Amino acid sequence: MTDSEFGYTLSLAQDYVRHVLQIPQPSPAASRVSRVLRDVASSVQGEVEQNLRPCLDSFDVGSIDTARTIFNQVMEKEFEDGIINWGRIVTVFAFEGILSKKLLRERISPDVDASRVSYFVAEFITTNMREWIRQNGGWEDGFVKKFEPKSGWLTFLEVIGKICEMFSLLKQYY
Repeated sequence: MTDSEFGYTLSLAQDYVRHVLQIPQPSPAASRVSRVLRDVASSVQGEVEQNLRPCLDSFDVGSIDTARTIFNQVMEKEFEDGIINWGRIVTVFAFEGILSKKLLRERISPDVDASRVSYFVAEFITTNMREWIRQNGGWEDGFVKKFEPKSGWLTFLEVIGKICEMFSLLKQYY
């Protein structure tokens, strides 16, 4: 993936974390991709946080290294079957939001930690999913068209199912 592709994915990850942590956005107008990602990933994240509260409360994210370890373990399990789709990509961002919120509660400097979480999330996506993203229309023609509000509830429910499945993997570790 080119530096510009990594940079674009990193900007999406940073925008999503700022949205989750309610940190003021540096630019007034978010891109169409960012707006759709915020809506879909926030909804998924909210459902997971509500439905898996005991599991999420049972693990500690006291450092960026711990966050990276947990992230890598969950992503390894989530993608061990080699299947990539937009719903699973959304789960990566939703999990980024959950980890960032846990870091915020357990650390004093959320901006630094959020930036570092966004970096390894973007790194994971660009390293493991770049070809799939390209082959499936990219962010604008693939992702946005899949998740814009007109696409319906079926897609949303598919994502909820996938993220619940992913977070159930956490129970194996914590």
